[in-house]
Amino acid sequence: MLRPDRMTSPQTPDISHWRARLTGAALGLCALTALTGCTEPPQEEPVIAMINGRSITQAEFDIRWEELSQATRARYEKEGGKRRFLDELIMRELLMQEARKQGLDQSDDIREKTLRYREQLILDELLKDRIKTKVEVTKEELDAYLERHANQLLANPKVQVSVMLLPNVYAAKDLKRQVEGGGNFTRFALRYSIDERSRAKGGDLGPYRKGLLEPELEALIPSLHPGVVSDPVKTDKGYYLMKVSPLEPEILQADQATRERLRQELLAEKRRKRLDDVFAELRTGATIRMADAARYVTDEAGRP
Repeated sequence: MLRPDRMTSPQTPDISHWRARLTGAALGLCALTALTGCTEPPQEEPVIAMINGRSITQAEFDIRWEELSQATRARYEKEGGKRRFLDELIMRELLMQEARKQGLDQSDDIREKTLRYREQLILDELLKDRIKTKVEVTKEELDAYLERHANQLLANPKVQVSVMLLPNVYAAKDLKRQVEGGGNFTRFALRYSIDERSRAKGGDLGPYRKGLLEPELEALIPSLHPGVVSDPVKTDKGYYLMKVSPLEPEILQADQATRERLRQELLAEKRRKRLDDVFAELRTGATIRMADAARYVTDEAGRP
């Protein structure tokens, strides 16, 4: 007969035995991990949309969002934000899937265009590397360029100019006196001015630009106060009365936009010059022979 302290039930496992085995296995796994350098498997990227089995991950969405220009991103933020952008990515994927169904991705024409686009990207990177120095426009260069395009810009002082041309000094003095007494300069110009270019507009010549006025009037502009009519100014055409007034904010903003456009034009010219220098350097070290067939493209263009 077995002693009670040695009896074990067939239904009850030996707890201490299994605890020891599990502890040993755990220690062995830890040792193996340390020896092999194993790490936990990487977690899968969160998926934010699934289109016919094709997933758009959070990482892909973030990359595409960051690639947008600042202006484009601002437009999306006004029209629905990232959700609107996601809708467009989904639509783009649906279109791509349809294009693949039709075999467009295997089209020779598409492949050739893709090759040309790839070549352009490579050339862009090459030129970016060759033109390492940032092309900039100095203040002196910009001032000289703006001076050459002064007819497109407002001159100082930035004012609106109105004139009235009278045949003699007596008429000019009389109308000046009437305007100072409360008369309307515009109505008088419509009725009495003999200046053909401004009469129909009540004497309005628009914003002041260099070359807009006769030299005698141009010299007077800086000394005029807004709303004050000048003394009669004698010219070969007759006697002028002149008045200036402040410009509307929209006109000043348009002038700033024109200045920036001209700055960008000058910057583009300098970049083209830099590229021309790079091309000239490459051609100097190259051997180039024109084949007979080249005459078909050079006859009209002249000697290359």
